[in-house]
Amino acid sequence: MMRPFAVLCLLAPPALADTPQIMGMAATSTGAAWQIDVTLAHSDTGWDHYADGWRIEDSAGTVLATRTLMHPHVNEQPFTRGLTVAEPLPTRIFVRVSCNVDGWAESAAPFDLQP
Repeated sequence: MMRPFAVLCLLAPPALADTPQIMGMAATSTGAAWQIDVTLAHSDTGWDHYADGWRIEDSAGTVLATRTLMHPHVNEQPFTRGLTVAEPLPTRIFVRVSCNVDGWAESAAPFDLQP
């Protein structure tokens, strides 16, 4: 009776960390560009599962800029990373997060830019 249960446990998919969470966003106009800072929290476990980026989209879902995160932040939670965007941005942007296992989140968080 224990044998089938053990086999089922081995076949169960691994538990996945939660989607990265946006803890805060800030935007500063630097004249011809915007400095966008995003603070994320994610239960990074190391190279096997970590928050690996965020991107800025317009209301239609067009990607305007992407910030790639090159390594896990296991001992630095939450953490903030920035991106300078030299192209004009709409007054409302959306930030979508990603992790290296689950990919891009289904939803994006809105953020209104104040000139």
